[in-house]
Amino acid sequence: MAKVGKIYLVGAGPGDPLLLTLRGKICLEQADVIFYDYLANPALLNLARPSAQRIYVGRRGRGVYEDQEEVNRLMIEQSRAGKTVVRLKGGDPFVFGRGGEEAEAIAAAGLPFEVVPGVTSAVAVPAYAGIPVTHRTLASTVAFVTGHEGAAKGESLLEWPRLATSDGTLVFLMGMKNLGAIITRLLKEGKSPETPVAVIRWGTRPSQRTVVGTLADIVESVEAEEIGPPAVIVVGAVVRLREQLNWFETRPLFGKRILVTRPRDQAPELSERLAAYGAECIEAPTIEIVPPEEWAEVDAAIAELVRYQWLVFTSVNGVAPFMERLKHHHLDARALAGLRICCIGPRTAQELERYGLRPDLIPSEFQAEGLIEAMKQAGVAGGRVLIARAEVAREILPEQLRLLGCDVRVVVVYRTVFPVGDRPDLLERLQMQGVDMVTFTSSSTVLNFVKLFPGSTEMHRLMDKVAVACIGPITAATATEQGFFVAITPVENTVPALVDAIVRFFSAHN
Repeated sequence: MAKVGKIYLVGAGPGDPLLLTLRGKICLEQADVIFYDYLANPALLNLARPSAQRIYVGRRGRGVYEDQEEVNRLMIEQSRAGKTVVRLKGGDPFVFGRGGEEAEAIAAAGLPFEVVPGVTSAVAVPAYAGIPVTHRTLASTVAFVTGHEGAAKGESLLEWPRLATSDGTLVFLMGMKNLGAIITRLLKEGKSPETPVAVIRWGTRPSQRTVVGTLADIVESVEAEEIGPPAVIVVGAVVRLREQLNWFETRPLFGKRILVTRPRDQAPELSERLAAYGAECIEAPTIEIVPPEEWAEVDAAIAELVRYQWLVFTSVNGVAPFMERLKHHHLDARALAGLRICCIGPRTAQELERYGLRPDLIPSEFQAEGLIEAMKQAGVAGGRVLIARAEVAREILPEQLRLLGCDVRVVVVYRTVFPVGDRPDLLERLQMQGVDMVTFTSSSTVLNFVKLFPGSTEMHRLMDKVAVACIGPITAATATEQGFFVAITPVENTVPALVDAIVRFFSAHN
C-alpha cells in the first residue's frame, strides 16, 4: 500500500507572523505542499523549504476563489500522493474558519491529520488595539460571534436578545459587510446607543487601523475613515480602555514601511529591530553573498599562515568563509594561534567569536580609515598582513598599509552578486507611495538597488518622497554619488545605531 502524507490544519494567527505557534513553525518547515488563505500573513511562507509547493486558496468574501469542496479534494489528493500537507488558515482553524469542515472531509477520506491551534484574532486583535476582551470590573464574559452566517441557515440562528442584553463583551468576526445590520439589530433588541464600539482593520499588523465610536455613530465613522474588511468589531465597555492601553499603535515607527536591502540571511537582524519599534519591514535583498570563483589564492595563504603576523577581516561576511576554508584543510582556530586578528567592527568580532576566537583589535571608527589608524597605533609598520575580504572593495586599506612598509596579501573569500529569485515588486510599491524609507548597509546594496530601475529619471521620481538611511559614511557617499539624498547616517557604523537613528528621524518628523 502506498504511503500517504499527513495533513496539518495550522492556525496562522491573526497577522503578526511572530504570533505563529512553535508547532505551526515546525509544520511549515516540514511541509511539501502548503495551501494558504487570504488572512495568513505571506511572510510565514518564508519558513517553508524553497522546494515546498505554495498554493493560494484564499477567500475574501468576494471575487473568485476556490470552492471549499475543491480545496478539500486538492488536500486529499496531495496527501494520497505521499506529500506532507499544511493547510495554513488565518487565526485559529476552528474559530469561524472552515477548519471543522476540512477536518471532517479528511477524516471521511481515512487520512491522518492534526489540528494545530492558532492565536485567534478574536482575542489578539483587540489586544493589539489596547482593548482587553474581559476585565474584572467591566466585563466578566465575552462572546465570539460570526458576522457572516452561512446562507444555508436561512434566518439568523444568533440569539440577538441575549447578545443585546449581555453586560459582557461582544466580538464579531467577518462582520464588516454586515456592520450596519449588526448595529441595527443590537439597537432593536435594546442595546444602549451609547455602548462603545471599536472596529479594527488588519489587526496585529503594521497596517492596523482602529476606529472607535458608539452604536449610535460607528457606521458613519467607519464610512468616513473608509475602513473595509478584514476587521474585528468589538462592542462593550472594555473599548473605553483603549485610550489608556493603546500600546501597539503608539510605537515610534508604527505605520512606517521600511525597505531592507541586506542579504537574505542578514536582513532579519535589521528587520526585527525595526519591527520592535512598530515598522513594517519589506525584505528585498539587493545582494547575495557567494563564494569566490576559485579558492587557489585563499588556499595558498592558508598554507603559509605561519609567515603572517596580522589577519584582518574587513566585513562580517568574510569570517565564515575563511574559517570554513580552514576546516576544508582539516584545520581549526589553532592554526591562527600566532596571528593578531583585527576586525573592522563589533559585529564582525561577534561572528569571529562563534569560532572560539576573540579579535586583538577593533577600531573605534568602524571603517577602513579607523582600522588603519588603530593598526598603526598597534605597531603594524613593517609587518606581514593577510587581508580576507570581498572581491570588490576599497583599496585604501592595503595601499595605506604598504605605505607603512607592510608586506600585504589580499585574498578574496566572498563575492557580492545580484540575487537570483523572487523579490517584492519595488517599482509598484514605490509608485503607490507604499515605502517610507529605504535602508542601505553597504555600497553594494546601493549599486544593485539602482539596477532595479529602468532609468535614473524614473528612479529619482519614485524615490522623491522616500527617505534614505545608510549605515555609514562610505555607504552614504555611494548613495549620494547615485543621486540620492541621504537623510540618515548614524555616528556609529552598526545596525543598532542605524535603528536608533531611524527612530529619532521619524519621531522628529512625526
